[in-house]
Amino acid sequence: MSESSSRTATAVVEDPAGPPMVRVEDLRRSYGTGEAAVHALRGVSFDIPRGELVALKGRSGSGKTTLLNLVGGLDSADGGRIVIDGTDLSTLGENGLLELRRDRIGFIFQSFGLLPILSAAENVGVPLRLRKTDPKEREERVALMLGLVGLADHANQRPGELSGGQQQRVAIARALANKPALLIADEPTGQLDAETGLAVMQLLRAVVRSEGCTALVATHDPSSSAWRTGSWS
Repeated sequence: MSESSSRTATAVVEDPAGPPMVRVEDLRRSYGTGEAAVHALRGVSFDIPRGELVALKGRSGSGKTTLLNLVGGLDSADGGRIVIDGTDLSTLGENGLLELRRDRIGFIFQSFGLLPILSAAENVGVPLRLRKTDPKEREERVALMLGLVGLADHANQRPGELSGGQQQRVAIARALANKPALLIADEPTGQLDAETGLAVMQLLRAVVRSEGCTALVATHDPSSSAWRTGSWS
């Protein structure tokens, strides 16, 4: 984020039940060197209490995706500290980060990221297969998640047979299949029309509350203004 947009996130509330789910301290990330360097993040700090859904708002190119990639353990910071559910990411090796992403973090992307040759149910079941979940338990969890996002009747359809909004609902169900402690969503309505995008946002808020997880959602969608926000001006 630019120098003028590197202030500490607003609306931070300490969780009376314990430490926050996400703690970011003085986070810095640059690309390139010298005068050509791009400073994506400059000293960003914020907390996200457990069970909260926080919208990270900002224009395209302001560093939202960079921040999400760092919080999700997909990239490494130049400086600062990230603690997820009590774990300092800097203490984890590559295997530790892989386990963190597999077991404790769910990701939703604006491109959906569904496997086209698999049905909706099979896509949702992929994370559970990676964890070698018992088949019966996996089937029950997949059915529960598809029902939660309103797609129980579309379990056997492939992504190409679903609308954009339905594909994003499958992506939400897949991200929540492993019961993650933290859900990270990068512009989840970026490829949807305004009406469908609003419906997906409302669904996301409802299922996060239902599943009892914490969520960090990057968006430039003005319909997110009713959400509790962690944003930079």
